[in-house]
Amino acid sequence: MINSQALSPGAETTEKSSNFRWFICTLLFLATTVNYMDRQVLSLTWKDFIAPEFHWTDTNYGIITGVFSGVYAVANLFAGKFIDWMGTKKGYLWAIFIWSAGACLHALCGWATEHTLGIDSVSQMVGATGAAASAIAIVSVYYFIAARIILSVGEAGNFPAAIKVTAEYFPKRDRAFATSLFNAGATVGALIAPLTIPSLARYFKDAGIGNGWEMAFVTIGALGFVWMGLWMVYYKKPARSPYVNAAELQYIESDNAADTSAEAARREAVKEDSDTPTIPFFKCFKYPQTWAVFFGKLLTDGVWWFFLFWIPAYISDVYGFSSDTGTSQMLIFVLYAITMLSIYGGKLPTIIIEKTGLNPYAARMKAMFIFALFPLLAIFAQPLGSISYWYPIIIIGICGAAHQAWSANIYSVAGDMFPKSTIATIIGIGGMAGGLGCFLINFCSGILFDYAAETNMQLLDFQGKPAGYFIVFCICGVGYLAAWCLMKLLVPRYKLIEP
Repeated sequence: MINSQALSPGAETTEKSSNFRWFICTLLFLATTVNYMDRQVLSLTWKDFIAPEFHWTDTNYGIITGVFSGVYAVANLFAGKFIDWMGTKKGYLWAIFIWSAGACLHALCGWATEHTLGIDSVSQMVGATGAAASAIAIVSVYYFIAARIILSVGEAGNFPAAIKVTAEYFPKRDRAFATSLFNAGATVGALIAPLTIPSLARYFKDAGIGNGWEMAFVTIGALGFVWMGLWMVYYKKPARSPYVNAAELQYIESDNAADTSAEAARREAVKEDSDTPTIPFFKCFKYPQTWAVFFGKLLTDGVWWFFLFWIPAYISDVYGFSSDTGTSQMLIFVLYAITMLSIYGGKLPTIIIEKTGLNPYAARMKAMFIFALFPLLAIFAQPLGSISYWYPIIIIGICGAAHQAWSANIYSVAGDMFPKSTIATIIGIGGMAGGLGCFLINFCSGILFDYAAETNMQLLDFQGKPAGYFIVFCICGVGYLAAWCLMKLLVPRYKLIEP
């Protein structure tokens, strides 16, 4: 058992530090993994399993993902404040309960559509034509939107809660690295998803359990309930955790404790948890630091979500591989395997600090400028795709790695400059901006792809949907550099916000 015995004031601890903060980071990683698996079930099943049943077009799918992103944006605006108000433990539990329930509810959308329209079977729904097919598409879209809204409301709480926990358990020098580690769960979730979800859907379909996709939603959604049990058992704030000894707490609170004794660090942690006032919600918008996070998320989050939601369709539309084929699964697996390089993105600011002595914000901005350059490669993804489908996959994987490294650091910007009591609120505002960007790119992409196919759009050497994808890839490529310039303009140097 870890020794958490209190020391006398002013005494220095000589005991070996515990490392419970990394276990907490692992829990955050698992939550984020489940989060992204739940989010990706629809993108991996709609083209080959759901669309034939409900007669969806790209526009229908774009509307669903767009509404999800829009509600996610609004929910983020309040989720951070909710986490700060409710507390990390209870707030996180509520978030995961809601999104896991929402994930499972997707499975009922087919049944609800059948009963609403008086349809007797899936085969009758698949065989519908004309006005009946249009009615099925419209009604099913509404039901999926309802399920996605519940999912998005719950998922909005994940990153505000996770970033708040990171600020509680890690000093500033380690936060970007810790954030990159748990944020790697997004990549791991995206990595596992294409290998499991289409296969699950195919297995259940072959077994005669619905059309297969229903149980894929239920199976993945249930993982969140398992995580809740672990969180209830193990999470407490570091100053109150029996698994954090005096030496580890001293390190965790090394940013603020003038007196570096273990007991002083513990007293300081308890004081900050209880006494530091939260900055009022609307007052947060008076700070340029808030707007830096806002624009840093607005112009970049949509890129990652576009890749997450549309790459399976891209592989199908441009290269003809359905999501449950080995080739498609291998392509998506390699893509997200490359994004795992983002883990080192959180370490780069620490290296810069150690080498140059810069403050965390200055080091973070240098690192983020480097990350902003890599997405420019997306401009060349589609042209090189005419040589081999591996080129766009590798390029998009590099862009995804750059995004995750960028995301880990922009989250840490809030922790660098705002008090712990307000971090979740700022992350929520940033999440709202990111969700708004996601809404715009997903909604508009669906309309663009249908338009490109119907008009046989020509752009350079591309025709039809490939021309549409080329346009979106170019937009994705320049987003990060534009975001970095705005952030640097708004906050040219480090400035701590006092409540």
